[in-house]
Amino acid sequence: MTAATNAAQTAAPTTAKARHPANDAWEALLAAHASLIKRFAAEDVWCDITMREYDVLYTLSKCEEPVRLTELNKHVLLSQPALSRMVDRLADRGFIARQADPADGRGVLLALTDQGRSLQRQIGREHARGVARAMTSELTTAELGQLEAICRKLAR
Repeated sequence: MTAATNAAQTAAPTTAKARHPANDAWEALLAAHASLIKRFAAEDVWCDITMREYDVLYTLSKCEEPVRLTELNKHVLLSQPALSRMVDRLADRGFIARQADPADGRGVLLALTDQGRSLQRQIGREHARGVARAMTSELTTAELGQLEAICRKLAR
């Protein structure tokens, strides 16, 4: 094989369509998210709940007062029916309390129980250490700041 033939075979095809930077950034973001989620899922910090269940407990821990299911659903990556079933399971296990909405007797408000808050904090401490290890092993402090700013901008 000649050097010219080798160079021609390794060069990018001339018929390739131009890529869009926004799509490349989106694909990179999704790939990073998938990689990190797999890494976090493999950590031995989840006790006897799933990462998705933890996400619901974490989201409720950030609420200053009880919330309706529709409000909780705005902040988790689950469909409304899937979230409803998960809330049922977490309530059955004593991690989430339901109470009637005083503003609307038909509505139900959700909040962490003491047991749910304790579990969320226990898992959260370990998970936060894993997140910090994963992020700081690849990014500088300046890059972490840039990533946070970009993500907050996209989340608006």
